[in-house]
Amino acid sequence: MRNTVRQELVARQLDEQIAARFPVGQRLRVLDVGMGQGTQALRLARAGHKVTGLESDAGMLRVAREALATEPEGIRERFRTIEGDGRDTGVHFLPGSFDVVLCHGVLMYVEERDAMLAGLARMLAPGGLLSLLVRNADALAMRPGLAGDWATALTAFDSDTYTNRLGIQVRADHMASLKATLAGIAAPLHAWYGVRVFTDGATDDAELPPEDELARLLTAEDRAGRTDPYRSAAALLHLCGVRGQ
Repeated sequence: MRNTVRQELVARQLDEQIAARFPVGQRLRVLDVGMGQGTQALRLARAGHKVTGLESDAGMLRVAREALATEPEGIRERFRTIEGDGRDTGVHFLPGSFDVVLCHGVLMYVEERDAMLAGLARMLAPGGLLSLLVRNADALAMRPGLAGDWATALTAFDSDTYTNRLGIQVRADHMASLKATLAGIAAPLHAWYGVRVFTDGATDDAELPPEDELARLLTAEDRAGRTDPYRSAAALLHLCGVRGQ
């Protein structure tokens, strides 16, 4: 359920931002950095866009390629996969090569965050959209606090690192810091959303509710992710920057 909520909300938010920035029907050049299993990249390719997926993990790349292999030929032709690191986009692509760059669930693993973001911004054509999904450092105490893990919650108030569900210690990011970085790399923040306000505490194996209940759940999550103060307490932040003209 956690992944379903994440992917569905990000898809809605991303489609909203694309529709606001580009003419209807325009075939966009999309780069998905750290695409994982390729959920968003494949969805955009199905919508008619030309997609490049960059992924450093061979296992995840294999999963994405296996999923792509089941798609019709037209979709396969406009979806390219590359094994590579998101910090090395300049090695693979020329500046200004893309209209949309996605970087979802990646920055928490990167030490030199600002350098990587600057590289991603350089990949955008003027007016291009940079879509980031990060762990919200301003709400790190929420998950342990709601679970009654008071020691972890108290530590989280003064920390920007946490141990994820894979057992890896990673970094969360503060909205104010990311906003300043985006302004500094000429891709200032245009819009932002919260992702998983109500369902972040669900267990990894939590099953989806019946269809009508899931629809209500997603509607509530979608509204919370757009509404203050709820979105500030979300587990994840979806930030959309726009490359300067």
